[in-house]
Amino acid sequence: MKKALKLFIPIALAFTFTFCNSNAEKIDDGLVEDNATKQAVQETKLNAQNVFNSMPDRKEILKLIDEQKIDYNADLLNDPNSVNKYNIEFTKAANLGIYGSDLTIASSFDQTQESMVFLKCVNILASDLGVSNAFDQKMFDRMEANKQNKDSTLEVVTGAFKKADEILKSNNRPATSAIILAGSWIEGLYVSCQIAQSLNSESVTKTILTQKESLKNLVVMLEASNLDETAHFMVTDLKVLLTNYQTAEQLKTTDVATIKDIALTVTALRKKIVAGS
Repeated sequence: MKKALKLFIPIALAFTFTFCNSNAEKIDDGLVEDNATKQAVQETKLNAQNVFNSMPDRKEILKLIDEQKIDYNADLLNDPNSVNKYNIEFTKAANLGIYGSDLTIASSFDQTQESMVFLKCVNILASDLGVSNAFDQKMFDRMEANKQNKDSTLEVVTGAFKKADEILKSNNRPATSAIILAGSWIEGLYVSCQIAQSLNSESVTKTILTQKESLKNLVVMLEASNLDETAHFMVTDLKVLLTNYQTAEQLKTTDVATIKDIALTVTALRKKIVAGS
């Protein structure tokens, strides 16, 4: 079980790594009419790429998964029964990112039934946000056809989120796209902190401490995205998290106690998001 839990870290972050890359690949400037929105889209693009550049390669992550026999622990993931309580754009977008990470985790562990449950959650929120075309029957069929290939399954999920990202950007909604990315990043860090503390693992702590740069870029990206008032707490809490990272960095240790405040902050932030408040 310890080996399984350690592997949850790269799996939980795998979707985030790939989505960051996709988020930065294509923006059709001709579809953005408002100059302020155009600038926000461009800054989101650049900072999403910076987030991605500070993270490890997806193929290396999947290699770790394939090399070890691991178990599945659904208790670390968001409750699928919560999906219907997300009733404003911010909570829908943030939890779309969270469920996207959870879908990738379930798929990576060959949990077909739970994958479909998380996929349903993703589809519900995507439809509410006006990006249901990204999660159409073709996407479902491709997932079914590639279910034996974890790399291909991740590519299918990522491709769908890339399409959703392009739809949102073309409709002058860079903030919604940025919030989806932030949700997936927060989920990955939350899971990592839970594991580090439960295992008292310095190796997991090291993984967590390497995310300071991606966090900095995430904050810059969100600040450039013209967030509305309902989303401001996310930036505020992520700035507190950045301060926690700076304090931890000064300690120059990899003891699990080093990330105590990081874990407390990200857990509280994630709790707010999944609660729908």
